[in-house]
Amino acid sequence: MNNSLINNKIIAVLKKEVVPAFGCTEPVAVAYAAAKATEVLGTLPDRVELVLSGNVIKNAMSVGIPGTGMKGINIATAVGIFAGKSSKGLEVLNNISKEDVSESKKLLKDGFITTSISTEPNKLYIKVKVSKGSENAMVEIKDFHTAISSIEKNGISILKTNCDDGTILNLINDEDRSFMTIASIYDFSMNIPLAELEFLKATIVLNEAIANEGLINDYGLKVGKTRISHMDKGILGDTLESYAMGLTAAATDARMAGSTMAVMTNSGSGNQGITATVPVIAAAIKLKSTQEELLRALALSSLVAIHMKNHLGRLSALCGCVVASTGSSCAISYLMGGKLPEIEGTIKNVLGNITGMFCDGAKSGCSLKVATGVSAGIQAALLANDKIIIGSDEGIIDKSIEKTIINACAIGRDAMNETDKMILDIMVNKNI
Repeated sequence: MNNSLINNKIIAVLKKEVVPAFGCTEPVAVAYAAAKATEVLGTLPDRVELVLSGNVIKNAMSVGIPGTGMKGINIATAVGIFAGKSSKGLEVLNNISKEDVSESKKLLKDGFITTSISTEPNKLYIKVKVSKGSENAMVEIKDFHTAISSIEKNGISILKTNCDDGTILNLINDEDRSFMTIASIYDFSMNIPLAELEFLKATIVLNEAIANEGLINDYGLKVGKTRISHMDKGILGDTLESYAMGLTAAATDARMAGSTMAVMTNSGSGNQGITATVPVIAAAIKLKSTQEELLRALALSSLVAIHMKNHLGRLSALCGCVVASTGSSCAISYLMGGKLPEIEGTIKNVLGNITGMFCDGAKSGCSLKVATGVSAGIQAALLANDKIIIGSDEGIIDKSIEKTIINACAIGRDAMNETDKMILDIMVNKNI
């Protein structure tokens, strides 16, 4: 495959996987399905049945829903039903009025929404059935947050395919993306005409804005705001690492607490989008990088994260900050002068350190994990740029960078399945 064709394919993947979203993507995907089902039904339902995979439940049950002042699946579903527009995709809850939220809350009477755990094998699975009297409509989503696989009305199939917003979706799997390797990603990011990366400027605007929002206001655990305040007091040094940790955690604080600001996602996740970009923006500020260097760094980071998610899957027991901070650490290595060998070494150093960090759902505590990932990533880049890299005779690290990624992702995708089940069991059976 020639370079021009590879570059065109990589651009298409980048534009597909780096898109804006409003609110945490798992409850938003449920709201999207609920909005679509209600549109098919043609009227407000009087009862709703949700069938969700454990990973969707885990990531939706404790996260703030923008504009509602509430957390969790039920309020996201109710707002999606009352005021959501499925045509907006992952921004289905954007521009919802206070009156819409108030009316949506009235729907949350006993028995309006019932939820059960899916027995389907898909880690991202959503089925929403809405009913009014004898009329009903059903929407099913599999594998991708807006990939509707089935629509029915009164038991009659309207759609049975893989689709995205009503159009045929080319679901991309590992084999289809075999043209993506760390080497091809690096070559693309360094050599693609800069004009092709201009669309990434929107990422800077959105994700830097929500980071500043988290620094100004009191969201969640205030991890980012607290770190920056301690820098200002001289308790923590005003370093690249502290600034990147603080800015990134602040963005996550705001998003997990239900900020009404959109973020640019990566591979269907807002937190991963934040972690793959905000540390890079922070590093570029501290290193006084040029606009071109920043855009190339953002492309590199985003694509490394996407490449790893191809192997890991949309949802897993492995915390997404491991993947996203691996991407941002590669970009920071580049901004500090690293080339392909240093970037490969950075990946090995990150994966030899924080692989195994588990995901226990989307929540305010995610900002702590994000800060940890950013710190580990910067440490990894500093070492790799000094030619200090974990050897292939140690742990899960292989001589081949691609095999190293496969090893780490196999742990998160396959080996941690029992961990995932236990985490969900703990979460749904707690006495709060």
